[in-house]
Amino acid sequence: MKPPTDKPVAQRGASLIEAVIAIGVLAMAIPLVFSALAEAGKCEVAARAETASVWMVDACLNEIRASRDGCPRYLPPTAAGQTFPPPGEVWALAFSREGQPIGSLTKERYAHGTTQENGHTARYVAALGSSMTLPKPGMTPLLRVHITLEYPAAAPVEQRHQIDYYTHLP
Repeated sequence: MKPPTDKPVAQRGASLIEAVIAIGVLAMAIPLVFSALAEAGKCEVAARAETASVWMVDACLNEIRASRDGCPRYLPPTAAGQTFPPPGEVWALAFSREGQPIGSLTKERYAHGTTQENGHTARYVAALGSSMTLPKPGMTPLLRVHITLEYPAAAPVEQRHQIDYYTHLP
């Protein structure tokens, strides 16, 4: 004897239209989930760069001061009040993921991107530049310093994200 069933055998499964609708919903939801994950990854990288920029900008200013004192680690020596870099040159420093300076970059390595400097993985690049401000009478002339933090270091310069910092040095 067969047990009684509530529905006939033909009505027990999902219909074709229900399956198509379920697949359509998944087809819409899955790309949205992956794009949200990708955007979260970009935000994480940007947040990490902004956090590390505090140490990197400080390291750049220390290197500029050391350059003016005649004992730089990565940059050429300069005189106080002298603008940098000279026309046609690039002053750029490579930084590790933790925000530690790992070396200076040539113009070509800066333009095309770099992954390794002095045996360390480069994550960020800091491009340095300056201009002289016109002082008011009786005021000390100041050097306007522009530091551009760029990431990722492996990308060509046109494809990097940038964070700009400005300050003045006497």
